[in-house]
Order: sequence, then C-alpha cells, then structure tokens
Amino acid sequence: MISEPLTSTSNSRVKAWTALLDAKGRKRSGQFLAEGVHMVKEALLCGASVGTIVYDAGRGMPAELEPLLRDSPAELVPASAAVMAKCTGTDSPPPVFAVVDKPSHDEAALHKPDALVVVLDAVRDPGNAGTIIRSADAAGADAVILGRGCVDLYNPKTVRSTMGSLFHLPVLEMDLAEALPKARERGMLLAGTSLQAARSCYECDFTGPVWLLFGNEAEGLSPQTLNQLDLGIIIPMKGRSESLNVAMAATVVLYEALRQREHAAGK
Repeated sequence: MISEPLTSTSNSRVKAWTALLDAKGRKRSGQFLAEGVHMVKEALLCGASVGTIVYDAGRGMPAELEPLLRDSPAELVPASAAVMAKCTGTDSPPPVFAVVDKPSHDEAALHKPDALVVVLDAVRDPGNAGTIIRSADAAGADAVILGRGCVDLYNPKTVRSTMGSLFHLPVLEMDLAEALPKARERGMLLAGTSLQAARSCYECDFTGPVWLLFGNEAEGLSPQTLNQLDLGIIIPMKGRSESLNVAMAATVVLYEALRQREHAAGK
C-alpha cells in the first residue's frame, strides 16, 4: 500500500520517526530505524517486523527492494528530501529507511550444547558494538549479549554498523551479574580477554560450549566480570602495540574459535 507523499517535516508521523533517533523514543515506541537499501533489504529477507518503508519520492523506490515488496504488508510512504534528512542520522540521507519493531528473542540459543556466544561488557562505541555483531555473525556465533553499560543496540549507528547482521542472529540485552553465573551452571566456559592474562587465545580450547567476553574500550572487562571468568585470554602481540581495538580483538578470537571448531568437525 502506497500512502500519500509526505513533504512537511512538522507532520506528526515525521516527528514520530524522528523520535526514533533517540533512545527514549525507541523505548517508548518499541521500534527502531533501519536506514539504507542494504539494511531494509536484510530486514525484509529475514522476516523482521517492518511496519513502514519510507523512500525519497524524487529518487523512487530502490529497484533492489521492489521484488521483496510484493508480499510485504509494509506501508510504503514516499517523502520529500527534507523529510528523509529529518528522519535519518547520516550526513547524506539514504534513499530509503524502514520502521522496524524491536524483536523478542528467547534464550535457547545461549545454552545449546555447543553454543558459541559473544558477550559485551560496557562496550560503548556504537561502531565497535555493531562490528562485533557483524563478526559474530560471520564466524557462526549463536548469539550476542549486550550487558548493562553497553551502547543501545538500536542506536542508528550501531544498527548501521551491523550491516544487517542484527537480523541474522539473536542479540539480547542482559544483566551480566545474573547471566554469567547461570551460564556457568549450565556448563558454559566463560573466557574473556584481559591484558593481565597469560594464556594465548591460540592455546585455548574453544571447541566446547563457550561464552567469549569482551570489555570496555578504555578499561576492558569490569572487575565483577573478571571475577566470573573461567579463563583469561590474551592475543599475542609481536609489534609494539599494547592492545587491539575491541572489535578487532573480538574478530581475532572469534575466528580462532571458528578455526578450531571447523578442524574438530573435520572440515
């Protein structure tokens, strides 16, 4: 269904969409924005609850999306360039964005017999959080957990940085003080990066059920989380760098886990 074009930035619907750029607006509505052709395409392909798709009337609906819209119940709304700029969080407004309901995920994926779960402890940069979700998806992780103190999962910058991986695997927001002890009770190995650790990630066994923990950009894992670890790990450094960016570190460890699991499975 195509609605009438929206041209005024003071329109009530435009104001509601603009509010989704703010965490309070997202919490109040239970919705978030997926900006750009790729993100909207992934949302549709993965069956996300897309209520409205807004596109630049002057540029038209992107051709890549048209085949996916034939069976979609989403409302299609053409809008002026001014409206597109008002509702999106980038310097150059995308040609399209979608209003998506926040998904609800159960915790089954966290406790699979061979679960590989990524846990973030107070990772505050949206680019880092989004990139880690993308790497977790690429490495075949079963889920990602964002602990308290992390950036809002549905921050537009975080969503864009996932490059669609947000729609590919469960991403849950949880209290680590409660989640970590329960995970250990279920037999999960809790392994986290620490500059004080003496165990190289290449010497660790990640073939069993494991939760991989990564901490804040400046301070690493919190003392409370460190106390919960079964295994502290470090990525060997051959040069003079003291540490890696948390997203890079997560990617290295995830791909070591993938390598080990592929080898154990004879692939």
